[in-house]
Amino acid sequence: MFTIATWNINSVRLRAGLVTRLLGEEAPDILCLQECKSPVEKMPFELFHELGYRWIVARGQRGYNGVAILSRLPITDAGDRDHAGLGHARHVAARLENGVTIHNVYVPAGGDTPDREVNVKFGQKLDYLTDMRDSFHAEKPERSILVGDLNIAPLEDDVWSHKAMQKIVSHTPIEIDHLSEAQDAGAWVDVTRKDIPEGKLYSWWSYRARDWDAADKGRRLDHIWATSDIAPAGHASRILRPVRGWEQPSDHVPVFACFDLRV
Repeated sequence: MFTIATWNINSVRLRAGLVTRLLGEEAPDILCLQECKSPVEKMPFELFHELGYRWIVARGQRGYNGVAILSRLPITDAGDRDHAGLGHARHVAARLENGVTIHNVYVPAGGDTPDREVNVKFGQKLDYLTDMRDSFHAEKPERSILVGDLNIAPLEDDVWSHKAMQKIVSHTPIEIDHLSEAQDAGAWVDVTRKDIPEGKLYSWWSYRARDWDAADKGRRLDHIWATSDIAPAGHASRILRPVRGWEQPSDHVPVFACFDLRV
């Protein structure tokens, strides 16, 4: 069995201490980070090496985006995809010795206005998801786990108010449709919702709220998927809500799952 976690860290250099705290307290076998906001050579990997995370694959970008996979288990770099040709560091893949491929993805947020005619960022988000869909059609993924900040809360219980959020970027019908098409193209199973099918679930709370915990206007933007051939091995999903209350936190919290697959 191994444990995998995903976390949009919102600057790995600024919050390196939070990463080491999580690694020390929770000890996932694999931690996938998004929005690292750093070139690879400036990411604080030495801190993670000291805690046993000897294998790391990453793609970086100065001040923006950036993804990294930290592992206590041997992994090899399995490449990356520049979906929609944006030139952003938003995807990296790693392969375990058992042949399972891990995809770490950071989908564009999409700006504030859900209209591609007036908001270039929203168009980029939809194009990114379309390219993901097409890549899964072209090369059907097998024995794969996809994690990351997908920047979409697809289900009614993935947002604090379905009615209030339907015209808000991250929960609009067009975004949900695009995400669903990408998910279906790869026969991906939402492991978190397989394990926790009912009830409100959030992994993100805005910095704008004076008291995020009391207001509790969250969204489930961070996901763990698995291809249908290994999805039954996924279990014990959980979201670490208390991490949002740590000092100088990210606005996202880690999402965990376990997989009963020999490594």
